[in-house]
Amino acid sequence: MDLLTANDRHGEYPQSWYAATADAPGPYPAASGDLTCDVCIIGGGFTGLSAALHLAERGYDVVLLEAQRVGFGASGRNGGQVGTGQRLEQDALEKMVGRDDARKLWDMSLESVQLVRDIVAKHAPDAGFTNGILHAMHRPRYVPEDHAYVRKLNEEYGYDLIRAVDRDEMRALCGSPAYHGGSLDMGGGHTHPLRLAFGMARAAVISGARIFETSRVTGVTDGSNVVVKTDASQITASHVLWACNGYLGDAEGKVAARVMPINNYIIATEPLEDRFAKSLIRDRHAVADSKFVINYFRLSEDNRMLFGGAESYGYRFPKDIVKLVSKPMLEIYPQLNGTKIDYAWGGTLGITLNRMPHFARLQGNVLSASGYSGHGVSMATLGGKMASDAIAGQAERFDLMASVPTPRFPGGVAMRWPLLVAAMFWFSLRDKF
Repeated sequence: MDLLTANDRHGEYPQSWYAATADAPGPYPAASGDLTCDVCIIGGGFTGLSAALHLAERGYDVVLLEAQRVGFGASGRNGGQVGTGQRLEQDALEKMVGRDDARKLWDMSLESVQLVRDIVAKHAPDAGFTNGILHAMHRPRYVPEDHAYVRKLNEEYGYDLIRAVDRDEMRALCGSPAYHGGSLDMGGGHTHPLRLAFGMARAAVISGARIFETSRVTGVTDGSNVVVKTDASQITASHVLWACNGYLGDAEGKVAARVMPINNYIIATEPLEDRFAKSLIRDRHAVADSKFVINYFRLSEDNRMLFGGAESYGYRFPKDIVKLVSKPMLEIYPQLNGTKIDYAWGGTLGITLNRMPHFARLQGNVLSASGYSGHGVSMATLGGKMASDAIAGQAERFDLMASVPTPRFPGGVAMRWPLLVAAMFWFSLRDKF
């Protein structure tokens, strides 16, 4: 089964609210014939587009190959949340890499959010940026731990844009009886991710990058000059960046051993009356809760509830996404019962065993950046910039991220799905108690 076409038509965006409300650039041509360039980028999501933009702005000759359309994958299907921090909290990172490097990773995360803000302002103003992410605790016992983490960020990291929220305020900000407190991070926020991707694509082309769509890579031959082949072209490049994330498949085995595809789903309601919408999320913040299989949701610019949740493992999406995602949505917001669902879609993201991004120098002139584990709007955008810096000879930050351990999945590619399903069943039980 092919991840690129298992649930989607070749060369077409999914029937999402994002695709319905964004004007796609191009279409860009398919690659053909013999091409040469300084850098060949494989993958047209946030990582690849950001790398293409930043490299082209530096004067590099860039070719970007996308097997479908730019922004087709997780970059154009996600919840749009732009969060601070890494996917792991700083306590865990301090134990993993030490306090000094953990601090550098924290600073990278703040830079990643600012980078998204800057790109939205300069290249994708239609994507917008709304401040604030609520972290909502679904069990009372999680609230003290969350508030202690807020104090840690305030006191040890000097981060004053996050504050604790008690039960009463949480229920005022997020009109649901499901949550018992948490925190509000005004340093993060949310955006229209597909418009963001499209803005980067347009800006990269204006800066001189060449983008080719419906151009699937069929082989890569390493060497001092790397040769990348598609069905109809051969690209000779001084450097290559793999930027495929969840849609990599088995195209690069060393990365596939550490980055696994999983599926996640979003539904969009019909537009809601203003007062009702405000009763659900008073100040239009994004919300992400404390469940292991996280619920994440926000209001769109036209007052739809965009609600993401539920996961599946394997290639195929379920037949009834509306039924699958409506269940957790109605647990959070029973008042949405009977509300019409206008859009439902799924997407495939890349996760790692420890949920940290997997950056790698596969050989001196071949890099890879992926495995953002649901935290990719900001970190993938910065990841592309960091890869561009590394190619330009400023590799310190890329190499720091590459030094963060991302273990192989036990049992290799063949066993990772059944083992993950077993683990997720255990965590789903934990979420119930």
